[in-house]
Amino acid sequence: MQKPLIALLVGMGLITGAQAACLTQAQVQTMADDYFAKKPTPNFAAQSDKDAACTRARFNKLLAAHYGKVVGYKAGLTNPATQKRFNTNQPTWGVLYDGMIQPNGYTTAPNFGARPLFEADMLVRVKDAGINNARTPEDVIAHIDQVIPFIELPDLIVQAPPKLNGAAINAINVGARLGVAGTPIPVPADRMDRFVMLAQLANMDIKVMDQAGKQIGQGKGSDILEHPLNAVVWIAQALHKEHIRLKPGDVVSLGSFSALMPPKPGLSATVNYEGLAGAQPVTVNFK
Repeated sequence: MQKPLIALLVGMGLITGAQAACLTQAQVQTMADDYFAKKPTPNFAAQSDKDAACTRARFNKLLAAHYGKVVGYKAGLTNPATQKRFNTNQPTWGVLYDGMIQPNGYTTAPNFGARPLFEADMLVRVKDAGINNARTPEDVIAHIDQVIPFIELPDLIVQAPPKLNGAAINAINVGARLGVAGTPIPVPADRMDRFVMLAQLANMDIKVMDQAGKQIGQGKGSDILEHPLNAVVWIAQALHKEHIRLKPGDVVSLGSFSALMPPKPGLSATVNYEGLAGAQPVTVNFK
C-alpha cells in the first residue's frame, strides 16, 4: 500500500520538489498588474517547460492588450554565461510588441521596470518566409534584409531574480520590456559580400562604454551560440513547435553579448560593434 500512496502524493504535487502547473488566470493577472505598476511580483513555484510556455501565453495576452501588435520575437539565454546564471543549458524565447522598441538615443528613468537591466544585443529583420526553414547562419543571412544594433532593456520583474531558472524566464516572456534600436545595416545582395558579413558577425568585438568613455561591458559575436545568427535558427525551430512562423518585417532579438547590467541615474551607455562594417553606435540614456 505504501508505493501507491507515494505515487498518489506525487501526482497531487504534495511531495517537495514536484513542479507547479501553469499559473492560473488570476495569478497571471496579478503578475501583469505588477508588471505595469513596475512593482516586483512574487516568485512562483518551479514549472515544467510546457507549463512555463502556458504561463507565457496567458501573460502575453495581457501584454498584447496593452502594447498592441506583435513586431517580432526575442531569443533569450543564448549566451553560455546567461544560461549558467539561470541554471539552464538551453535558450528560450519571448514576444516583442509595438511600443517596446525605441529609437537611438532614447532616454528613460533608471527604474523603467520592476527589476530593470540593460545589455548589448542585436536585431535582425526578416526579409521573407524562407527564414522558417533556415538551418545555418548562411541560410539565415539569405532571408534577412537588415542587421540592427540594439540595446535591450529587460525587466526580470520578480521579487527574487536570483531564484529564476530557464523555465521561469520563459514564463515571464523573457523579461521583454523595452529596447533601443540603432541605425540598420543593409544585408548585401551579393552572396560573397554576405559571406564577409557572416564572418564579421562572428568575429566582431562588442564594447559597452559609459559617457566618459570607460568600458563597462564587452562581448564577442561568437558568444551567442557560436554565431549570432544561430539564434535565428533556434528561434524559428522553437516557434514552429508552437505553430508560429516568422514573417517578413518581423524583427528578432538575438540575445546578450554583454553581461546584464543595472541602470544608474545619469548613465549614458553606448554599444559599439567593432569589426562589423557599417555598424554605428547605439546609445541609451538613464536620466
